[in-house]
Amino acid sequence: MKTTNRFFAAPVAAAVIMAVSAPAAFANETEEQEIETLVVVGKTTNTEITPEELDKFQANDLEDIFRSIPSVSVGGSLGVAQKVYIRSLEDTLLNVTVDGAPQTGTLFHHIGRVSIDPELLNEVEVQAGAGEATSGFGAIGGAIRFKTKDVNDLLGEDETFGGKVKANYFSNDGYKGSATLYGRLTDNWGLLGSYVYSDRENMEDGDGNELFGTTAEQSLAFFKLSGEISDNQSVTLSYENREEDGEFGQRPNWPTVEGQTLYPMDSERETIVLNHRVNLNQYINLETTIYNTESSVEQNVFDRWGRYKGEMESVGFDIRNVSEFNSHTLTYGIEYRSDEVRAGAVEGAPADHVKEEGSVKGLYVQDHWQVSDALLVSYGLRFDKYEVEQTTRGGEVDSDGVSPNIGFNYNFNENWQLNLGYAEAMRGKEVGDSFTIESGTIDPNLTQEEVDNTELGLIYQGENIHATASLYRSEINDVILDQLGRGIHYENAGTLETDGFELKVGYWFENVELLASYSNNDAEFNGVTVEGYEHIGLANARGDTWGLNLNYTMTDDIELGWNFTYVEDLNNIEVLHRAVEIGWIDRTHTIDKKGYEVLDVYAQWQPNDNVSVNLTVQNLLDETYRDHSSVGDYSAVPGWGIVAGVKEAGRDVRLSVSYQF
Repeated sequence: MKTTNRFFAAPVAAAVIMAVSAPAAFANETEEQEIETLVVVGKTTNTEITPEELDKFQANDLEDIFRSIPSVSVGGSLGVAQKVYIRSLEDTLLNVTVDGAPQTGTLFHHIGRVSIDPELLNEVEVQAGAGEATSGFGAIGGAIRFKTKDVNDLLGEDETFGGKVKANYFSNDGYKGSATLYGRLTDNWGLLGSYVYSDRENMEDGDGNELFGTTAEQSLAFFKLSGEISDNQSVTLSYENREEDGEFGQRPNWPTVEGQTLYPMDSERETIVLNHRVNLNQYINLETTIYNTESSVEQNVFDRWGRYKGEMESVGFDIRNVSEFNSHTLTYGIEYRSDEVRAGAVEGAPADHVKEEGSVKGLYVQDHWQVSDALLVSYGLRFDKYEVEQTTRGGEVDSDGVSPNIGFNYNFNENWQLNLGYAEAMRGKEVGDSFTIESGTIDPNLTQEEVDNTELGLIYQGENIHATASLYRSEINDVILDQLGRGIHYENAGTLETDGFELKVGYWFENVELLASYSNNDAEFNGVTVEGYEHIGLANARGDTWGLNLNYTMTDDIELGWNFTYVEDLNNIEVLHRAVEIGWIDRTHTIDKKGYEVLDVYAQWQPNDNVSVNLTVQNLLDETYRDHSSVGDYSAVPGWGIVAGVKEAGRDVRLSVSYQF
């Protein structure tokens, strides 16, 4: 058995070396170049997720994608409402991209803003915390990079055409089907096309209670053209259209009881991305990304104000080059993004009768200096300028600033490695939530958010064991937030502090792979523990999280595995401070987030190269629980009983059969 694997090599590969060069086929004929970008700042908490992992556990949504990553959690239960958190920070504080195209803006604060289908993914990279200058716009809490498949990922060198059909059945409760075709149009060009459709009925929790308002239909159409312009140039052009619709509660991330009115909601995201790479020599290794993303959500609250629609469009580019000078690897580039959000009643007024426009420009440079065989030093700087104009209301604000970072990676010997990183990052005001921009105002004295992030990591790599220990502390000052009771008024509301540590230990021997993890995180806003209702769009506290992942290769064609997650209680969270401050109530209250244990198991049988059969049981123990990254349960607080997060699904037996040719 090889000595690296999907659990232990992935974090190292993602943290130490993330290649941005073109494949060897695109290298210069006289001198092949494979310029690499190293990641030093925060490397011990960066993670990579592979498509093999997603297939084995039959990932169907965001929660499934990040199920085994201790620093990442997903709340919201059903697809349209799911929000992603890194170290308790909501995805609004992250730079999230699909093939380099940022997923920006908030359409409706009661739903998620990140949408992706696991069937597309070739790789997922997670950067926890502010990092290097190449992290992108607004990455004050980290970054998530989704990378989709192309023809070269699915066809061998001698193959010209192939396809895959897959059928999934979920006992709790629905089905999913997908079909993908891919082939080489010429020796240098290939095309991939994929269609995915899923239909889910109302789920049941672990007690067998129906979770009303969780029915949804999802569809995905995806095309990617890729090829070589010359021996050292490659290009890809991709198109993705993802839709989800169903009947949900007015606030889809809150529960709906039997008999309560449900409202139709449709959401859609359409993304076009052009990637171009040219590798000429050690000095010119240029990568250009141009993108356009349009997303929308429409909700029909027919018994109150009718149909309301919010739309977001982002257009931009990122041009970066990598140059090698002796012991230095230099990455530098320029970014630009323009955002426009429109919203309004669909009936009786044009859908864009309220509008905001924003733009952000950036310059960045990052150097990795191999001082000696043992010491690698990283340092970089980026400059960003943000501008927002409330086209309809007449308000505007702009801000700019620099974001420096420095990191050290020192190898004591072939087994032990120390990593230390410090990064600052800034983010100005961006366009607002489309469902609230009609009444939104901006404090004229608003300034940019600024974060200081410090990380210390220790890595041990042995023959059969890999371990990392990480300490971190992050402080975001001048947080831009719409606080409860302000009537949608964006202001610098205070300071968000997060600190904690993570431990990961991996062991592999012959046919067994084992990964244990532990994550501790404390997140406070102005000295108060964060909670997903009061600090919506910002952060949500989570109990200490333990993980144990086991993979066993029984035979050449049978593989078994299980993933166990234990989240500790997080009790006596003092809430409603803001309500007291503005005089709504006379005292604060406390809520509890109960701990829970979730066990997922799978068995994969591959009788030949063409057929794969997967049996997965999610939540085998049939646990009834509310994920800590969902809104907490306020039902015991007088006057606030409707506030809570949707519970998670109970036991779900999943069967998939795929045929690849």
